[in-house]
Amino acid sequence: MRTVLRTTALAAVSALALTACVASDRDADGGETAGGGEGGGQDTFIFAASSDPASLDPAFANDGESFRVARQIFEGLVGTEPGTADPAPLLAESWEVSEDGLTYEFALKEGVTFHDGTPFDAEAVCFNFERWNNFTGVLQSESLSYYWQKVNGGFASSDVESLNGTGKYESCEASDELTAVITLASPLPEFISALSLPAFSMQSPTALEEYGADDVGGDEAAPVLPEYATAHPTGTGPYMFESWTRGQEVVLTANPDYWGEQGQIRRVVFPVIGDPTARRQALQAGDIDGYDLVGPADVVALEEAGFQIVNREPFNVLYLAMNQAVPELADVRVRQAIAHAVNKEALVAQTLPEGTEVATNFVPPSVAGWSEDVATYEYDPDRARQLLSDAGVPSLTIDFNYPTNVSRPYMPTPEQVFQSVAADLQEVGITVNPVPEPWSPEYLDRIQGTADHGLHLLGWTGDYNDTYNFIGVFFGQSSNEWGFDDPELFSMIGDARYQTSVEDQTAAYEAANEAIMERLPGVPLAHPVPSLAFKPSIKGYPASPVQDEVYNVITIED
Repeated sequence: MRTVLRTTALAAVSALALTACVASDRDADGGETAGGGEGGGQDTFIFAASSDPASLDPAFANDGESFRVARQIFEGLVGTEPGTADPAPLLAESWEVSEDGLTYEFALKEGVTFHDGTPFDAEAVCFNFERWNNFTGVLQSESLSYYWQKVNGGFASSDVESLNGTGKYESCEASDELTAVITLASPLPEFISALSLPAFSMQSPTALEEYGADDVGGDEAAPVLPEYATAHPTGTGPYMFESWTRGQEVVLTANPDYWGEQGQIRRVVFPVIGDPTARRQALQAGDIDGYDLVGPADVVALEEAGFQIVNREPFNVLYLAMNQAVPELADVRVRQAIAHAVNKEALVAQTLPEGTEVATNFVPPSVAGWSEDVATYEYDPDRARQLLSDAGVPSLTIDFNYPTNVSRPYMPTPEQVFQSVAADLQEVGITVNPVPEPWSPEYLDRIQGTADHGLHLLGWTGDYNDTYNFIGVFFGQSSNEWGFDDPELFSMIGDARYQTSVEDQTAAYEAANEAIMERLPGVPLAHPVPSLAFKPSIKGYPASPVQDEVYNVITIED
């Protein structure tokens, strides 16, 4: 209890300090326009972040706060159709795919430059692809090049034991200035959709080299980011990096040479306010224009006070993971006991937003491959106690890791979720050793970069509408997070990925989801509804199920 109160108090102090910061940002250039907008209206958009970005280099990130910033600065070859998870042209105006699924020819947008003046062309595309594929050493850590590893499956050479050697990418050729040809070693059906990920954004080759983008220090457990990833991110997007004051704010300014419509918003400020209550108070005080991850208890009160509530489609999953590198958790009976001990319905009712669905699969029901025939492990404390007894650990003690000072779309109040699950576990005789840790970088680095964790809370917001983007990312190969090696399961998921017909692929993914829940590496808990809140004056916020939300389309009424 004291830990929670101390965290809240510190967040409140931080929020008071940030009030002065955001007020200063609002008046940065004097007067109501805040940035000198020609239309005479407000042109600074202040959106509260729940934490610092993990990295300003999206190739070294996999968290929502990093990607929220990255989507303003960077663009990829492929984007998404507004309001959907479906791919759409962005820096590539079109593409053609060979019949064997191995060659992708991209026709690039003409007249685009990076923020430093470097031309965006086919050579720049190939530079980025070759960079990702040739990561070595600590750059191959899950806590850094997470997405290249999960989508491509490997690197030009593998320095990490868990990797399966080289991946599916083979080469990139600039056949002319505006045509990039990507060749794969084997088919990758979700390749186009995956390219909409911020991790695969195009970055300036000049800036990457000048600021030592790949000069990462430290080790897998605690990588030290280079200058590029902390102070010089350089893309083609509508906003350019201005500053990052850790623990306080990230500031972006309009790209004067942007190839698209710049819009009204000329300056974007992301003040870091970790506590959901402090974010609500900042909105009510007029210090911010909006924020994400609205606490379930705040939605009704904010609506009644005249603020806008915008909901995203729940394209996500919250889960309780069980690291099988811990000997007790390697016993499926213990994992089954934990699953039967958790009262999901009560968890959803008490800690998650209205409209949240209880999860039975590691994918949401809207994704093809979700199965109604999975084992569901209904809430049954007596069964849980019996299973623990059968496993010879009727009085198990286990570490329970959970993040602090952060809200995620799938987990707006981590401490509350931890308290609810921990109480259920203690009721059946499991003694929980709480291990709270700040989200970024400590928590993510521990879970993804080491085996030093037990039970833990985490989740996933889908990046694109593909089953592999959920279960393939989680269970497509061995990883530090889950701590098990199951070639049969890995093969099932891989085989499903490459089915040639939609019907066969859906059936194969259904079978894989059923196999996952038999093995029970974790407990899928819920599919929460993420809510955002805004001042009434904010118009046109581009809510997206995959958070592909770029602020040049927003307007602010006087």
